Amino acid sequence: MKGPAVFLAQFMSDAAPFDTLASAARWMADAGYVGVQIPTWDSRCIDLAKAAESQDYCDELAGICREAGVEITELSTHLQGQLVAVHPAYDVAFDAFAPDALKGKPAERQQWAVAQLHLAAKASRRLGLDAHATFSGALAWPYLYPWPQRPAGLVEEAFGELAKRWRPILDAFDGQGVDLAYEIHPGEDLHDGVTFERFLAGVDNHPRANILYDPSHYVLQALDYLAFIDIYHERIKMFHVKDAELNPTGRSGVYGGFQDWVDRPGRFRSLGDGQVDFGGIFSKLTQYGYEGWAVLEWECCLKHPEDGAREGAPFIAAHMIRRADKAFDDFAGGSDPGLNRKLLGLG
Repeated sequence: MKGPAVFLAQFMSDAAPFDTLASAARWMADAGYVGVQIPTWDSRCIDLAKAAESQDYCDELAGICREAGVEITELSTHLQGQLVAVHPAYDVAFDAFAPDALKGKPAERQQWAVAQLHLAAKASRRLGLDAHATFSGALAWPYLYPWPQRPAGLVEEAFGELAKRWRPILDAFDGQGVDLAYEIHPGEDLHDGVTFERFLAGVDNHPRANILYDPSHYVLQALDYLAFIDIYHERIKMFHVKDAELNPTGRSGVYGGFQDWVDRPGRFRSLGDGQVDFGGIFSKLTQYGYEGWAVLEWECCLKHPEDGAREGAPFIAAHMIRRADKAFDDFAGGSDPGLNRKLLGLG
């Protein structure tokens, strides 16, 4: 496992030091990070189209980060991936993720989003990256709760269409040698293990259809996030280190009662302030040989982001495990086939 790293999306702004990639990377390096994950929709960080076409530009980006003391861990198209599949109920809300010229034009917006993913595949390859972060989008999300009753075949139709839209994108990433890691996330049709399996079946178990593991979203669903690693570890290619808590009351539970984040029973917190068992997570990922990055995604309803970031790097570093290269009881061992047979009473 590599790290600590940090996702820049929640930090970039028009105010220094987070107004340019160079200054943001320097700030993060000073805070103890050795890697940064880049949001491709933020022009302060990257020109995605240019990165897809120009090796010189990608070398320049990598050089800016290297000079600051970090490396680029992955690129992210969370916002563009969301727009690959949008239910009409969310058209107006998700227009905010698209260029102004595409607002109110869902078909053109989707075409743009697909093109963005293709650019991201090429840019990732030019930067020497082997995984990419995104969202799946959602067609079935408004029908999450089975009331009114869902017509037979509705879910199957939604996932069939989702797979149809993503299959060519997955093939494009395969052509570039890059894994596509979907963040399993409420609001996406891929929001838990069952829905990921539905999608995986729809794309014929595509080798590039993988998972960005973020335990905070499982805590808020009351899902067993440690067992999730046992089940899906072969598909986990990225890791967002994010904390959360779920404190249901007599008034509100998982659904949150339409309350703001600070008042909801389920809340995202800065690392160490929530309920996530990171010792268990890092142990399981190490056990299964996870070789990707441990990336802080800071989202907290209480703490200032800069404080959360400064605390996050040492928190991640303290949880990272260097895999043992020998068994702890090797000193008492040895190999003697004759002795083994004797111990078994085989002569």
